Amino acid sequence: VELDKGEFEPPCPRCGRPLTSALVGEDAMLDPRNAYATSKLAQEHLAASWATATSGRAIALRYHNVYGPRMPRDTPYAGVAAIFRSSLERGVAPRVFEDGAQRRDFIHVRDIAAANLAALTALADQRSASLRCYNVASGTPHTIGEMATALSAAYGAVIPIITGEYRLGDVRHVVADPAAAKRDLGFTAVVDFERGMQEFAEASLR
Repeated sequence: VELDKGEFEPPCPRCGRPLTSALVGEDAMLDPRNAYATSKLAQEHLAASWATATSGRAIALRYHNVYGPRMPRDTPYAGVAAIFRSSLERGVAPRVFEDGAQRRDFIHVRDIAAANLAALTALADQRSASLRCYNVASGTPHTIGEMATALSAAYGAVIPIITGEYRLGDVRHVVADPAAAKRDLGFTAVVDFERGMQEFAEASLR
């Protein structure tokens, strides 16, 4: 009912007051809301089982909203940045669900590559048999509306459309805490949001 009224911020289920979002660490309660998230969690469980059974070592990297050059064109499976970029290339304004104020952590593909290299180095030094999980994120949240606006402006195209539509199961805010990756892997994202969106707007898709 609230969603149909355009009330997108979830209230506290106990007192009804507005919630305050916080950074999500790796030790937060796991609560996959769709098949995609469930499959990711299953992969971590399988890796942990393998590590236990073989005395092996594994690191799971939890990528957040990845964007950058050579993302696939016109696919719903590559994330919202690729969907918006594909729309702009077709001359269509990006359509932003809800009110556009959903917070996400957008991280450039070059930072993703750097995180993978850091994880491989750490894995070589890891002594105990186990699975370790790390958020791979910029640590600087932006709203989906901000991302759509920045990308459209960099592309030099029409402004995004805030639709007020919604999808059941979408999480309102997902902002990761990258502190563990910095502490254990020595990884910190370096591509800032504005520069990354400018590059993404000019890059080719595949």
